[in-house]
Amino acid sequence: MIAIILPIGALLSGIALLLLGIGLLNTLLALRGSAEGFTDQTLGLLGSAYFIGFILGTWLCPRLIRRMGHIRAFAFFAAATATCVLLHVLIIDPIVWFVLRVITGSALVGIYTVIESWLNTQAPPERRARVFAVYMAINLGALALAQQLLRIDSPLTFTLFGIAGILVILGLMPVTATRLAQPVINDTQSLSLKRLWQAAPIACAGALLSGLAMGGFWGLGAVYAGRIGFAPADIAMFISLVIVSGALFQWPMGILSDRIDRRKALAIISMLAALGGVLMLVLGPYGQWFLLGAVVFGAGAFAVYPAVIAHLIDHLHRDEILSGNAALLMLHGVGAALGPATAGWIMSYTSPQALPVYFSVIFALCAIYSHLQTRRMRDTIVDESAHYVPMVRTSPVVLEMMLDDQTPDEQEDTDDSATDRSN
Repeated sequence: MIAIILPIGALLSGIALLLLGIGLLNTLLALRGSAEGFTDQTLGLLGSAYFIGFILGTWLCPRLIRRMGHIRAFAFFAAATATCVLLHVLIIDPIVWFVLRVITGSALVGIYTVIESWLNTQAPPERRARVFAVYMAINLGALALAQQLLRIDSPLTFTLFGIAGILVILGLMPVTATRLAQPVINDTQSLSLKRLWQAAPIACAGALLSGLAMGGFWGLGAVYAGRIGFAPADIAMFISLVIVSGALFQWPMGILSDRIDRRKALAIISMLAALGGVLMLVLGPYGQWFLLGAVVFGAGAFAVYPAVIAHLIDHLHRDEILSGNAALLMLHGVGAALGPATAGWIMSYTSPQALPVYFSVIFALCAIYSHLQTRRMRDTIVDESAHYVPMVRTSPVVLEMMLDDQTPDEQEDTDDSATDRSN
């Protein structure tokens, strides 16, 4: 493992530092905005702005990287992110914050694209699965650890914004100092939504619904916890626990997804996430017991999108997988952009407890639709059965690593699983 990590250590340490800063900022803004009197609807719109930036960055950033080169583009995106971090605390205004969130989301896609295209080039095909696993572990680990930095000081001071900005700038240093050869970014055309729906309607519905729910979590999870009386340290524990639970339960959820009909697995995973929302609603008044709901929610919610990706791959020819995944990533992004605004609007006109209800309804819809599909038709694998790959939404470039996620032995196992699922 060390032999795999050392050559790309600069890339991994750079993205870890950057995500520590971004992960801290995302939760910090929700707490600071709430303290400044922003309504839930306004905070939801700010969450949506971040994912709007993600969508814009998917189109814009590859063009900028080709023009500037990887190292200069990475420095450009990181500098833009650090500037936005500090401007948030200098100008407390929701309209300004909305613009800054769009810029931050776009810049983060650029950062992901630079790192992931480099990883694709530096990792030999037979080792990409392990590189991908390490990269995803660093993503989730940095985001979870970032929440604990909220314990350092109050969200009302400059300190936490300064720490977030410093971490982003520190992330520049190992990447700009690297001597790795610069890779080439390939254009990945999206499959048409019509073809995507014809191939795997469950994947389309699951990606959109997962985006709606997870966008709501990332944008308003901290706001909800604060509204029901949690202190910043407790909010940090809540967000971290959801992320860590999501990371740890990827393995058993993956086994479930690979062993039974993928549609049944998706229904079970979605119902688990819906149950987590119900538990958060019911246990909210009971202090630390609320965190049990967070564990259950994270276990299911973070596994829905990887299961959706695996289901899509089951129903596409190999030459369609990259374009199909790019289209699904965009569909998930649209859901993530709509989710915070929708959930924030509902919370504004009802109560903070509407957020876990929102989660439960969205994931229950996904579970019900998946279950209905299992009764309507038999699941047919097009070329070969996919292998569930733990992942979070980053950039389209990371999808290239997914094509090399199986060794020959693993492929034989998944072929056997496909036979079991079809019987």
